Amino acid sequence: MKLGFFTMPIHPLGKDWRQSLREDREAFVLADQLGFAEGYAGEHATDQAENITSCSIFIASLIDSVKTMKLGTGTVNMPNSHPAAVAAEVAMLDHMLDGRFIFGISPGGLLSDAEVFGNLDANRNEMFLEAINQVLQIWSSEPPYNIKGKYWNISVEKQFIPELGQGYLPRPLQRPHPPIVVTAVAPFSKGVTEAAARGWEPISANFLMPAWVKSHWPKYVEGCERVGRPADPANWRVAKSIFVADDEKTAREYATAGNSPYHFYYRQLFTKLKANGRIELFKTYRDQPDDEVTLDGIFKELVIWGSPEKVADDILAFRDKVGDFGTLLYAGKDWLDPKLGKRSMQLLAEKVMPKVNAAIGSSARTAAE
Repeated sequence: MKLGFFTMPIHPLGKDWRQSLREDREAFVLADQLGFAEGYAGEHATDQAENITSCSIFIASLIDSVKTMKLGTGTVNMPNSHPAAVAAEVAMLDHMLDGRFIFGISPGGLLSDAEVFGNLDANRNEMFLEAINQVLQIWSSEPPYNIKGKYWNISVEKQFIPELGQGYLPRPLQRPHPPIVVTAVAPFSKGVTEAAARGWEPISANFLMPAWVKSHWPKYVEGCERVGRPADPANWRVAKSIFVADDEKTAREYATAGNSPYHFYYRQLFTKLKANGRIELFKTYRDQPDDEVTLDGIFKELVIWGSPEKVADDILAFRDKVGDFGTLLYAGKDWLDPKLGKRSMQLLAEKVMPKVNAAIGSSARTAAE
């Protein structure tokens, strides 16, 4: 199992924006130094807590600091940008990263973003599909282009001057395009099936109950089988909220305290999703009454914390619940205590994951005998 990093992020309201951005960047640099395989940053334009407003700009700021880790958008919210702008920016990022780029895409989930960009009442899933199809068509065709859609039209017929190189939208370094990943945030996600059929890979969100994470694998298999593509668990990424400390007492005090970044994270999400009518993401079964869903219950199910030994055991137990997957994405949280925040990542990489992979390897050998 590989180790990756994913941060939305969610910071306390009123925290100096410069400080939170510096700490977010530092977390990516540390992940790279610790051997994490890949790292993703989210984006929202209208949220003071989730305050990376452009994941592309944020990733660009890391190009000279992150030496080996692949960097991905987590995600570009496609309805909020013109497809030609996305195609050009992503192509440049892929070149600047020398092909170490992963293209994460979604329709976007923050309704205040949708409102400010004028698509609150639009069919954002339809916009998402048109946008990504147009991006891929730009990369596979030649100017002057003639790409027409319901939401966007793309052409440079009037200003195409080939002898000057004018009118050409750039293509990425990786051909035909960078790997594409989609975040899966719904139980039994049909989007996972459609993504798999197109050769894209899923990321299961860290705020989904294990039962709903488990539901993504059959949907992925369904999409792969539709096009005769092998369904490899190595292509499935699962995000998880984890905190590791040198001893269990420290882990408990930091992770479970009332002012814990982990409590703050899920309090923010619980409040937002409940207001948006999406509380089912936090239910342990489909017909669970809304009033049974509590922050304490969510925290108990979704946060793994403890010593390296306990965390390794809990990750393996989680894997037993949801099935085999290829990459565990450590979900970044605010560094209330930077020393403990950094130590958690270090212990996960150096102590926990070797135990996890040794156990997985032992189980695989036993099954083969």
